[in-house]
Amino acid sequence: MTFAYTFPGQGSQSAGMGLSLYQAYPSARAVFEEVDDALGEHLSRVIFEGPEETLRLTANAQPALMAVSLAAMRALEAEGVGLDNALLVGGHSLGEYSALAAAGALTVADAARLLRLRGEAMQEAVPEGEGAMAALLGLDLETAESVAQAASEGEVCEVANDNAPGQCVVSGTRSAVERAISIARERGARRPVLLPVSAPFHCSLMAPAAAAMAAALESATINAPKAPLLANVSASRLIDPSSIKRSLIAQVTGRVRWRESVSQFANLGVRTVLEIGAGRVLTGLAKRIDSSLEAISINSASDVALIAQRGSAAA
Repeated sequence: MTFAYTFPGQGSQSAGMGLSLYQAYPSARAVFEEVDDALGEHLSRVIFEGPEETLRLTANAQPALMAVSLAAMRALEAEGVGLDNALLVGGHSLGEYSALAAAGALTVADAARLLRLRGEAMQEAVPEGEGAMAALLGLDLETAESVAQAASEGEVCEVANDNAPGQCVVSGTRSAVERAISIARERGARRPVLLPVSAPFHCSLMAPAAAAMAAALESATINAPKAPLLANVSASRLIDPSSIKRSLIAQVTGRVRWRESVSQFANLGVRTVLEIGAGRVLTGLAKRIDSSLEAISINSASDVALIAQRGSAAA
């Protein structure tokens, strides 16, 4: 099997995620302990027990999701399923940090600290209530871009995520995003809805957060990953650490080009996409983007066992 490993972004979190991995695999347990040590707090307790509103905070959700993804990766490695057959790694937004840690480009501790900073900087970039994001379901990218342009009226409204055919997200000032919802409805959107997020991610309003990440990444150690990273903002393969740093900075304000990225998987020879970590969002998107791809979610000890059995049978 030829794999691409993908790692989920914010919104996939839920209290209790990763607990079965923690209980079943010492190597997974070590990941949670390393994240707790790096942050100087018991984030693992919030991951396993909640409350949901605390876990949902951007500064918590980002390192928490990375911790669960890396715990799942370590569990897979314990069962003999590593990156040997991976053509690519990729992550949705914060998931790029998980992908880089899984591929050995970042340590778990550094990824946790960078994501804590990233979450805090994103939250602080725009005062609460002044920004918003909305999913314009049923519109293609070209139409979504036209809607965002029409809605801006001198404010910020930009396409932040091109997730799958008919699934684009706009981000910007709240008033502009609300106008986008009305315009999208007029132009045939099936269900334009505000998203329950605390800040307008992946748009130019995040420039202060991008500056904070540029400063942090300047001194961060990033090695060449064991498998190339398919970057969000370019949908292209990166392996050079300097290029990866530039892409991570651009990603804060730039569009997540997930539809294009997954389309690249098949073009580059990938046949199976493994979603490593909480939820099943990326698995669903992969199936919508390219039905020829096999997509599998791995977020529990039982999922790891099934993949290990499949690998043994293939051998």
